[in-house]
Amino acid sequence: MTTSNSLRIVSLLPSATETVAALGLTDCLVGRSHECDYPPEIQSLPVCTEAQLNSQKSSAGINEDVQALMQSALSIYELKTDVLEQLQPTHIITQDQCDACAVSMAQVQQATAQLIASQPEIISLQGNVLTEVWIDMKRVATRLGVDSQQALSELQSRVDACTRITDEIATHDRPRVATIEWIDPLMSGGNWLPELIKIAGGTPVLDETGARSRYVDWQELHHANPDVIVIMPCGFDLERTRQEAQSLTQRSGWSQLKAVQENRVYVADGNAYFNRPGPRLVDSIEILAEILDPQQFPYGYEGKGWEQLKMHASV
Repeated sequence: MTTSNSLRIVSLLPSATETVAALGLTDCLVGRSHECDYPPEIQSLPVCTEAQLNSQKSSAGINEDVQALMQSALSIYELKTDVLEQLQPTHIITQDQCDACAVSMAQVQQATAQLIASQPEIISLQGNVLTEVWIDMKRVATRLGVDSQQALSELQSRVDACTRITDEIATHDRPRVATIEWIDPLMSGGNWLPELIKIAGGTPVLDETGARSRYVDWQELHHANPDVIVIMPCGFDLERTRQEAQSLTQRSGWSQLKAVQENRVYVADGNAYFNRPGPRLVDSIEILAEILDPQQFPYGYEGKGWEQLKMHASV
């Protein structure tokens, strides 16, 4: 059996890195993906992946590149097998959910079968709703030979602290919330996001819990006419989201949306929080709760995790 002293973990997914850290095994990480940036102390680790994309392009430009690569049956990410060979990991943690989000399971299996002398154990994360994310965390802990109970109990206690208050909110008093996971083309926030909205005291529109994020027609957003819009593009931090979101204000009919008229449009750091199915989904719940009722939930995320969108123009 592998002991914590002999663990050499490579994480190819930001949420996996955060899961390993939450389990108290940060010191056992020996490699990371190019997107892993939390906790801060892991940023000095060797990088084992790189994207075949220019992330500085606009939302539309990035989407076009992603679609072109996937239609050509090419991977969006490159796995640096030479770096993996040098690191000699005992475990590699990846995902088998979204080829646009990280290195695919097939790439990792191919690399470990052909090039990795250490023959590491592969752990694949597949959480699509909050309970599945916690199951993934338990499974990672079991495979790594540690206990997850304390970490999960601490996370759940924070969720419970929120739901004790929001469970008292009547259905008709809950604001109708739309989350935007990509700006151009417009994509709604699915998977775990509708569940987080409910826990935070809102009613999700556009998607149901567990449904995959999807492209939505502009008219569909108008028809839903949510009370609150939270913009959280995948991979964008707060500053980048603030910049990209301005393009929405140029859309015809933007100013007619109820959320716009009532100044309830917000931008959030999707990269650090909402887009990572790991421990910081609890932070994401707290951010949503603070957005929906800052007096009841003064967590202190405003300005670093979210802010109200200041609209420079509207039509």
